[in-house]
Amino acid sequence: MSFKPLFTAILLLPLTAQAQEAPTFNRIATIEAVRMLPPERDKSKRSIAEIVTASEDGNTLIYVDGEQNGLGFVDIADPAAPRPAGFLPLKGELTSVAVRGSRAYTVVDTSPNKREPSGYAAVVDVASRRELMRCELGGQPDSTVVSKDGQFLVVVIENERDERLNRGELPQLPPGNLTIIPLNDGGLACAGLQRVDLTGLAAVAPEDPEPEFVDVNSRGEAVVTLQENNHIVIVDLATARVTSHFSAGTVTLDKVDATRDGIIRPTQKLENVVREPDAVKWLDDDRFVTANEGDYRNGSRGFTIFKRDGSVEWDSGNFLEHLAMSLGHYPELRSGNRGNEPEGVEVATFNGERLIFIGSERASLVTVWRDQGAGRAPTFLQALPAGPAPEGLLAIPARGLLVAASEADNPESGLRSTLTIYRRGAEPAAYPTIRAENGADGVPLPWGALSGFAADPQVAGRLYAVTDSFYRLAQILTVDAKQTPARIVSAMTVSRDGKPVEGLDIEGVAMRSGGGFWLASEGNPERKEGALPDRLLAVSASGAIEAEYRLPEAIAKHAVRFGFEGVTATGSGADEVVWLAVQREWKDDAKGRAKIIRFRPSTNEWGVYHYPLGETPVGWMGLSEITAVGPEEFIVIERNNQWGDAAIKRLYGFSVAGLKAAAPGDASVPVVTKMLFRDVVPDLARTKGVILEKLESFTIDRDGDMYAVTDNDGVQGTSGETQFLRLGRAPGR
Repeated sequence: MSFKPLFTAILLLPLTAQAQEAPTFNRIATIEAVRMLPPERDKSKRSIAEIVTASEDGNTLIYVDGEQNGLGFVDIADPAAPRPAGFLPLKGELTSVAVRGSRAYTVVDTSPNKREPSGYAAVVDVASRRELMRCELGGQPDSTVVSKDGQFLVVVIENERDERLNRGELPQLPPGNLTIIPLNDGGLACAGLQRVDLTGLAAVAPEDPEPEFVDVNSRGEAVVTLQENNHIVIVDLATARVTSHFSAGTVTLDKVDATRDGIIRPTQKLENVVREPDAVKWLDDDRFVTANEGDYRNGSRGFTIFKRDGSVEWDSGNFLEHLAMSLGHYPELRSGNRGNEPEGVEVATFNGERLIFIGSERASLVTVWRDQGAGRAPTFLQALPAGPAPEGLLAIPARGLLVAASEADNPESGLRSTLTIYRRGAEPAAYPTIRAENGADGVPLPWGALSGFAADPQVAGRLYAVTDSFYRLAQILTVDAKQTPARIVSAMTVSRDGKPVEGLDIEGVAMRSGGGFWLASEGNPERKEGALPDRLLAVSASGAIEAEYRLPEAIAKHAVRFGFEGVTATGSGADEVVWLAVQREWKDDAKGRAKIIRFRPSTNEWGVYHYPLGETPVGWMGLSEITAVGPEEFIVIERNNQWGDAAIKRLYGFSVAGLKAAAPGDASVPVVTKMLFRDVVPDLARTKGVILEKLESFTIDRDGDMYAVTDNDGVQGTSGETQFLRLGRAPGR
């Protein structure tokens, strides 16, 4: 049976329309892993939430922090208001944790190097946060799980390869194994430890099995993925014997992007790509689900439902790739290898419905599916935004909760590793807030890194967005804001003489009075590959550049890399005026003064005003947008470059009435007076995620409805989340 028509049908339907057929999950809280660290720990160091589980009553989350070498505890008695609840330091790098009764069982890597793997399993009392005992494992552990009958702790001993040695080629001994430890009154019966030999099974490097993940069904059977070996093994725990094993097989992917070139082009076909499964979960006693991340030969970018005999019941094919493109979450820099990179799997029953959750690490998405039973394709329900690089997924059905642990942590940028909590309820899905429809080729219009907005003066709810230099080619997108979520309905590439133009960094868009667009391209005089000037482009309605304007040398010579960030226009015909916002101070500006530049195309006359930037306790402040609300009145986005609690994101209004613009090179520049129009942080906080850094775009449509959007930086170093904000009717409209 071919499921290609199913994929097409799913992508053509609104995500919210599908989700409304059943209860939906919505994000209700986010907490950063660094908040669980004790006061004496250096919070400027990396701290990650990787694998997460919960206490038996579901009121406490317990996760491994392999960077800070400890177990973190989070109080979720009120899941909408999670609180730090302790941190237990342990010696070594923690890789996984499982709970049974009052005990948590964690496994720890103590290997001095890849050639000498070592580690141990520890028993922790959940209530007192104390280590009770440990058991040496004799190798480097990865995944662990407690059997459903509570008789065994099952540990994957990966003994992972060194990717820097011989380019990561296998074999690299010693081999991994599956270790089974009996449980005795909540403790580990270390003397009864048994190792299940997994060598000689796979066709790929049979002498060096690289087991990755394990799960146990109600029959006491462990399913184990050998990721790099592209193999799956089933082990009977009672006898510690391999009962069956088989290749994870291959899949052919059509209409995917397999080239890292700065352009999302889903036009390629990948033949017979190995699956290389990572996480695995039993769906029932006869079927299991794998997330096919890849690691050695790149992986198939999807997930698969297998029968216990090794036959494939269903495979997602290119669906997750296309979904990520549709939602602006496609990681173009991973096109050459693993795309959205599925890694995590969770399976749980909510109110009688068996649900599957798939975490896409590089796309930072969690997709939710309903299992329809043996022999039938699962139903896609919704996509959820996660923190950067979701690794561990945990369902708590008794409380209607789902938790995603996201392991990427960047203290320098302020985007930290998080635990995200979702609750299932009757409310409509809150995410996505904007998505793309399919193009003429039947695949979603690819997008990301939205950096500017303009409203069509003739059609209410019709907006135009632009993409910045994260992508090699600049795009002008048409957005239908009257739909929920907002829809990207068409796209055109900025061109010159019929050819796409490279080297643009479009940060602002405005409507030209005679038709077409004004585009502001940010320069970078500090670029190593060659200085780029700030440019104002006049383009046609089809995206063709008709004229290019550069700043007079008296202004341009002072430029730094924080250049044009927004453009707007007033007047018409010979009286048309273009206004440009410069992000930060240039070399000739006083501290805290950013340029507002005026340009009259009919006379080629330039003028300068100063905008007074506010202060920030961390990072820097700058402008990200300018929108005309009258002949001489404007609204700008003023923000800092911080995430989360340190974020400042505001709309300010100002007028130039009564002020004479300075000519290029004048030493005296008039300073506008600003007035707070709206603090946007509360709007971003209502999404219940980390407050996003880049509020980049704002516009007001023909009917006076206000819209703003965040820039996701093309999913590079971010979670990929884009928030399209509906800010209500503008005052007086």
